[in-house]
Amino acid sequence: MSLKLREDDVALEWDGGEYTFGDVERRSNRMADALRAKGFVKGDRLCVQLANRIELIDLYLACVKLGVIFVPINVLYREREVAHIVGDAEPRAVITAENLASFTGAAGSQPAEPDDGLRARRSSDLDGSTPAAIIYTSGTTGASKGAVLTHDNFAANAVNLVSCWQISDRDRFFLALPLFHIHALGNGLHTWLLSGCRMRLAERFNHRTTVQELRAFAPTLFFGVPTMYVRLLDTRPEEARAIGASMRLFVSGSAPLPAHVLEQFRELFGHTILERYGMTETFMNTSNPYVGERRAGTVGFPLPGVSIRIEEGQLLVRGPNVFSGYWRRAEATASAFTADGFFRTGDLASRDPGGYITLLGRKSDVIISGGFNIYPREIEELLLEQPGVSEAAVAGVEDAVRGEVPIAYIVGDFDESALDRICREQLASFKVPRKFVKVDSIPRTALGKVQKHLLKLVLIVLVTAAAFANGWSSTVVPHVAPAAMENETAHPSPVRLEHSFCEGSGGECDQNAGRSGSTPSCRCCPGTRANGPGLSPRR
Repeated sequence: MSLKLREDDVALEWDGGEYTFGDVERRSNRMADALRAKGFVKGDRLCVQLANRIELIDLYLACVKLGVIFVPINVLYREREVAHIVGDAEPRAVITAENLASFTGAAGSQPAEPDDGLRARRSSDLDGSTPAAIIYTSGTTGASKGAVLTHDNFAANAVNLVSCWQISDRDRFFLALPLFHIHALGNGLHTWLLSGCRMRLAERFNHRTTVQELRAFAPTLFFGVPTMYVRLLDTRPEEARAIGASMRLFVSGSAPLPAHVLEQFRELFGHTILERYGMTETFMNTSNPYVGERRAGTVGFPLPGVSIRIEEGQLLVRGPNVFSGYWRRAEATASAFTADGFFRTGDLASRDPGGYITLLGRKSDVIISGGFNIYPREIEELLLEQPGVSEAAVAGVEDAVRGEVPIAYIVGDFDESALDRICREQLASFKVPRKFVKVDSIPRTALGKVQKHLLKLVLIVLVTAAAFANGWSSTVVPHVAPAAMENETAHPSPVRLEHSFCEGSGGECDQNAGRSGSTPSCRCCPGTRANGPGLSPRR
């Protein structure tokens, strides 16, 4: 709508340049014609593994126009993870930073205003049920599954958010979330296009520079994950007040927002963050009200058109926002839905007398770290492939910045350094266990099911013992925190970079860091330096 009706309005700021909606339309038309010239037709898949950039928007809109299914891939994913997605989606092509130029070059050679024949070939018989994207989200078995999202799903979600959050062409939207994630692609990109607002796209969230960007751009709208808001609490009060003066709405999602963060943020910026709840498979399901009480610790009420019920503690949803099923996974799709069409979210929830919904945790053992889902089974399977590991279990522990981080509990004689290296080579950095804890046995039920709540108790015992052995006061370990887990005198620990939140992924930094004496590096944050070979215990 905005591409046609607001052709001359500034739509996008990127890398110091400004682009009108007409520019965005013409760029995506040329990209669509370039893809068509390369043989793409309706129903083909295109995998794209890129950090935020204008060409990613060109590619997505080109796919929409051709009926090609867009398959974004997390830029932190390693060869093992990418190979699974590519093997499952079977795309016609995979675009990365290394081969992007061949596609942009082909697009640049297309006429700025294609003739009627090209227009006709670019148009196709798309309807609302046509798949627009496949976004991969791991299952409880650890096997990554592709959620097939239709044009209707994207549209229904965008209409709800624009309406309920009162987004208009008068808004100035700052987007630093990664476009490979449903949060930025489904919420950010589509509310921008539907509302016709002005958007500044950042390559990544960088807590060192974002405050200055917010001051310079003076946005009225900001979408973030809890980790971003934790980082923004370090903003100087006078800067926070200046940002808050122009801001209309801060939105948080992808992971639970701690109540104390909401309160501290409100005191610092003068705004109450609006927390909402969604999933890759369902887009947005619930939201705290734009007008009315935004209740800390809750995710508000069902959005228009979304039906919700709670059965045996599990939240079930149904509506035009809910995906059509998993790509080539008929059995998984069937088991994900009830007989009357409700999707089983796997989230445990309650509803208070006022109708506010509170999430109580995952029915499965998923760990949510910096807005990204981590499924322990995937990590456990990799660990069990390594020499000396006879049993392995992974569970999450609380982290003040990321929400949760994974910890591996292992039975056997293993080399911690080797396990850390293997995990960093084959897993995205946010999935790498922050500690490899050696245990004599994995606690299990009589039927052999791992009792992960007892694993956390094991870690608390180990941390407390280490604390007393190092002369700590017992009061400094109220919960299991990563800083308390890393005792450099007992176990070598990976180098910690100056920041642990990946400003490139919307999640965690891609820490390809070595151990003592090596040079740390970060693929998404070049030039980052390390604090040292390990973290001393908090005293």
